[in-house]
Amino acid sequence: MSDAAIFAISLGVTLVGLVISWGAYRRRGAGTGLRGAALSLVPLAAAMTGVTEFFVDLAFSPVKWAGVAVAGLAVMLYLASGAMLSRRAGAGGGGKAAEGGEGRRSAGRAAKPKRGVEGPAPGGGDPEMAEIEKILRNRGIS
Repeated sequence: MSDAAIFAISLGVTLVGLVISWGAYRRRGAGTGLRGAALSLVPLAAAMTGVTEFFVDLAFSPVKWAGVAVAGLAVMLYLASGAMLSRRAGAGGGGKAAEGGEGRRSAGRAAKPKRGVEGPAPGGGDPEMAEIEKILRNRGIS
């Protein structure tokens, strides 16, 4: 398609969108109207920056569609290999990767202590705090 035709179509879509946005502004308020106006300006901006040319060429070019298919195949193969590797590591047949994972877990940080109220501090502590802690425990707040 020629640049003039793409620009005319984009301008028409933008104008229709702006008219619809004006109606949304009148019925639903300024926020909805501004959002509609922002989205309405996207086709015109795409035509002015040349992004539309790329998509028009993509839609009508079998070679570019073949490139998209090859890129999709590459992504599918990459994801499939990741799933296969994670299964192998999870089953214990992963060699060094599977063995190294266990060592790192056991050598990591110690388990975090539980949060919550454990009772009064040893050695007496404050009796008022012990009473408050007891009330909170009775009500399920810990």
